[in-house]
Amino acid sequence: MRIVALVSGTGSNLQAVIDAVANGGLDIQIAAVGADRPDTYGIERSAAAGLETFVVNFKDYAARADWDAALLDAVAAYKPDYVVSSGFMRIVAPGFIDAFEGRYVNTHPALLPSFPGAHGVRDALAYGVKVTGCTVHFADAGVDTGPIIAQTPVVVLDGDTEETLHERIKVAERDLLIKVLGDLAATETAKPA
Repeated sequence: MRIVALVSGTGSNLQAVIDAVANGGLDIQIAAVGADRPDTYGIERSAAAGLETFVVNFKDYAARADWDAALLDAVAAYKPDYVVSSGFMRIVAPGFIDAFEGRYVNTHPALLPSFPGAHGVRDALAYGVKVTGCTVHFADAGVDTGPIIAQTPVVVLDGDTEETLHERIKVAERDLLIKVLGDLAATETAKPA
């Protein structure tokens, strides 16, 4: 199974996937890693691991539609079975979703459908939940609204801050992403030729 991973930040989820592939715990091929800006540590991590990388810098495009088209072309060039949003913080265009329908995997640091959006951990704490967690889902045209693939609960501890809770969620998120990718790879292998 071939994936293209998209990152906007440090790529810590991606690093866990890279490590799982390297130690034989995950049988997938990371065809390439792309970013929406050149200064992402996720791209540095990927290059250090010997992976092919590309940047479709959002700031290089005057029109959003042009960036959307360039991102779609860049990802499609690698012919991935799945695209994995590994902390990619841009909402992609409907055309991207259509091109990779049922194949665009996203992680989210909350138990969807609760607390969607960029501040899921903060929102869960503010609401006062006792359990939150992480979700891996297929992205659709909404924000964190696509079909849920898997979830892992994480207990909110007394005295948790956004940072302490998010760190525990990240650990669960990495493990869950690796499990989901392994399950998807097994499904791909089982498909008739």
